[in-house]
Amino acid sequence: MNNLASFALAFLFAGAALATPAGVTDHTYYSKVFGETRHYRLILPPDYASSNKRYPVIYYFHGHSDRYTVEKYDSGQDTIPKMVAYVAAHPVVVVCVDGYVAADYTGFYGGTPYDVMKPGGDHDFGPYFLELVELIDTSYRTLTDRRHRATSGLSMGGFMSLYLSARYPELIGSASAFNPGPEFYTGEKGRRELWRPKDHVAQHAQTMIRLIRASGDYISQYHEETRLAYARAGEVDFEFRQDEYHRHWATSIGETFAFHQRAFENKALDEYPRSFRYASAYRNFEPWGYKVDVAAGDAAFTYLEDVSRSGMRVTTRRWAVDGPCLCDAHISITTAGLYEPGAAYQLTDLNLATGAHEVSDVKATADGRLQFRVDGRGHQIGILGPGVDPPAPVLLPVSRGGDLRVDPGPKVQLPVRIYNPRVTPIRMLTAVLTTEYPTAEILAAKAAVSDLGAGAVADLTSKMAARFTAANGSYFVPARMILELASEGRVRKERIDLQIAGDNLPAPLACEVLDGRTITLPVFRQKGNQGGGGSIQRTVTEGQGNANGILEPGETATIWVKLGQGLDPFDKGAWYRTRVYTDSPWITEIDRLEEQKQLEWTGAKELTSVIRLSPDTPPGTEIPLLLDNESWSYTFTPDVRYGKEPLYQAYEFHARHLHRMTLKVGAR
Repeated sequence: MNNLASFALAFLFAGAALATPAGVTDHTYYSKVFGETRHYRLILPPDYASSNKRYPVIYYFHGHSDRYTVEKYDSGQDTIPKMVAYVAAHPVVVVCVDGYVAADYTGFYGGTPYDVMKPGGDHDFGPYFLELVELIDTSYRTLTDRRHRATSGLSMGGFMSLYLSARYPELIGSASAFNPGPEFYTGEKGRRELWRPKDHVAQHAQTMIRLIRASGDYISQYHEETRLAYARAGEVDFEFRQDEYHRHWATSIGETFAFHQRAFENKALDEYPRSFRYASAYRNFEPWGYKVDVAAGDAAFTYLEDVSRSGMRVTTRRWAVDGPCLCDAHISITTAGLYEPGAAYQLTDLNLATGAHEVSDVKATADGRLQFRVDGRGHQIGILGPGVDPPAPVLLPVSRGGDLRVDPGPKVQLPVRIYNPRVTPIRMLTAVLTTEYPTAEILAAKAAVSDLGAGAVADLTSKMAARFTAANGSYFVPARMILELASEGRVRKERIDLQIAGDNLPAPLACEVLDGRTITLPVFRQKGNQGGGGSIQRTVTEGQGNANGILEPGETATIWVKLGQGLDPFDKGAWYRTRVYTDSPWITEIDRLEEQKQLEWTGAKELTSVIRLSPDTPPGTEIPLLLDNESWSYTFTPDVRYGKEPLYQAYEFHARHLHRMTLKVGAR
């Protein structure tokens, strides 16, 4: 922003400050992070000036097109007065953050805040938030521990509340979100990754979380998916509220701020976690005192799982949650200062890609940290030495990524492999499988290993089996099993999450393999806020190969299917690109395409696969595939009322469609 524009903007907001409500002040400061003047709105309790007390802080993030004044949607008549009323009666400070990015405030309804779109990345609101927190904590009498710092927000601001509290769990004790946006992009410019709260709920295991949904919110299905993800995460202190309201809006503000007040009083939020999970798309990050530096050219998430004094799992994924690894990444890890300064420790390392096991020596630094490096192929690390309990046996990953997908009906051997991360054997290990899901019948539940050698892996697949039940339907349904590992008087419980495919899945009405082909197909296009739509012709060129429509060894391709009827009443006979799921070692998902869902207002993407058939695949090999596509609809019911108010706009709904297909190498 040039000096003239900065002056004009400052003048504009100086004038606006004259009209601020009682108890509210607007402020500016020069941001070193962004290199420009930034704004924030401050709400202080009435006794702030006369007391010597320190106060907890709630940072509030506005929604799309709004600003730090939080007045765009309601002309200052609803949200700010409710915040002021709450602060007037409770000892808390509220800071309204400005998500303004000049380049993004030129279009739809005024602008897109927080720089969270794929092409962006010039404004990272993570470091900016840290800068703002430091400013507030040094300028005002605040309580500066994580327990007394909270985030909240509406829509895109709700997304930011969840995202920043997951990115900085050591700084934020509680987070709330009103009708949060379901997914946006994070990471450095040029290597951004799609981040969805429902994929990262484990990062809130040490954080109190509250979701609030308006019943008439147009993206309620996304909120329900986010709610379910948190509701299934028993390690997260989570609560949910739905309000009868007809718009995409912040409701129950007073009750939600009271939730944060309960968090401020929760001393459990002061505790350092015994273990944690974390994922980041950035090259450098520092959760809970650990420092991670990733040398990689391509974009990817780096995952730290089950991090404790005794070890961790380190993996990379080109996308969350089931992308392939970024194998050539080099990851340098410096632990938190949890170890005896100057003492010698041993690191055990199981390479998850090759099965190689190594043992190395490492010396703790003067401040009690350990340092080591791994590549991106996936590593299970054990740490042994003074003051550290011997690491427990570990369940190795049961799938390529994400949940284990299973079919209903036939007996399924569960891929249970147990690793000993120690330098000494584990005697008399027992494994017991249980489930509370009636759709999962365990057929073989127990196994024992009398002697699991140092660095060894026990494959119990032949001893663990189950049968699954599903209804007719072209979708996955979730289930969960608990694997209890007992040895030497210690018990460790591992969770196995599954997705059960629907029964009697159909073959697609028609299918096209694009191996370098150009093809024109009818696709469905929505009409707008009041529903409706129809087919248009779309021409695409995808994949790499000889373009004969047959996936052959060494080729890459996308797969399209024809639906007789999509979710929308007007969606008939249209074609969709698919996600491809398979256990075959011959097929690799090498890329994920992320396309806008036509008129999708949330920024959510249609996620589909680019697959590669190994050059070594024998001719005639038959490979079973699950093809998964999504259809969507703007559903408008003009006779629906919320009190006296008519339905504001159409609901956005989406549905999954699963098909079975057998790919025979070298055949159409």
